Amino acid sequence: MARVTIADTPQRLLLVHAHPDDEVIGTGATMAHYAAAGAHVTLVTCTLGEEGEIHLPELAQLEARQADQLGGYRLTELARSCAALGVTDQRWLGGAGRYRDSGMMGLETNNHPRAFWQADLDEAAGHLVEIMREVRPQVLITYDDNGFYGHPDHIQAHRVAMRAAGLAAAEGFGPDKIYWTAMPRSVMEAGMEAFAGSADNPFADLEKVDDLPFGTPDEDIAAKIDATEQHDRKIAALRAHASQVPDDSWLYSIAGNFGGEFMGVEYYRLAHGAKGPGSGPHGWESDLFAGITAPAPVP
Repeated sequence: MARVTIADTPQRLLLVHAHPDDEVIGTGATMAHYAAAGAHVTLVTCTLGEEGEIHLPELAQLEARQADQLGGYRLTELARSCAALGVTDQRWLGGAGRYRDSGMMGLETNNHPRAFWQADLDEAAGHLVEIMREVRPQVLITYDDNGFYGHPDHIQAHRVAMRAAGLAAAEGFGPDKIYWTAMPRSVMEAGMEAFAGSADNPFADLEKVDDLPFGTPDEDIAAKIDATEQHDRKIAALRAHASQVPDDSWLYSIAGNFGGEFMGVEYYRLAHGAKGPGSGPHGWESDLFAGITAPAPVP
């Protein structure tokens, strides 16, 4: 695939994610949608995902407590995922391996000297500012201040992205709009109802939607990106992360029941910038670039 040059693209989207595979689960359809439309999509991944749980027995020896080579393997998985999504511009924050996967909150791995959770915020944000200076994105996507579900690296990715956006704005090239990934409560409730009583119910241990560590009131959602035409690309990108997403994953289970409706529709909160025209009872945007009237200059 020919690389799209930044200067040729009037729409430029930057995403900041914590680990390989995070890009697919919450934003894969959005990335594929805008890449197919000719936008310049830049993915910045903050760690190699060294502490991930391995679901392929033949790769078990790569785990952190043994060979500690999972990060190198996931680097290739991310490359295949981006190819499936049509994304040609993928960067590692500060370079591949600069920051290490911190593991889940409260584990000893949080204290590793290279753990992203321990990263100096201004230093890490400085690496992202350099990418912003080159790309000049009008739209930035990252997590909310709880990292969507509380993972320390997701929280740190949020902090780094927001600090970098502020620094870039002070220099005159900050993004026009910043979105945080989100899931409407109505969608979560519908999912819980649809799977009630089924053998492969991913919500089996939950009694109500408030028991989930995420979920956003519908009125706080700003954008709904319907990219159902990219359903197959998102599935292919998920399968590229085979070490992390097993064939019997609940993601494939839900996809099998709802298909493109689940895999191809993604939601966002607007954290910065003016909301563009929308529709429906809450005025949800259907385009993240809605309301942006002029492309940011590229040096």
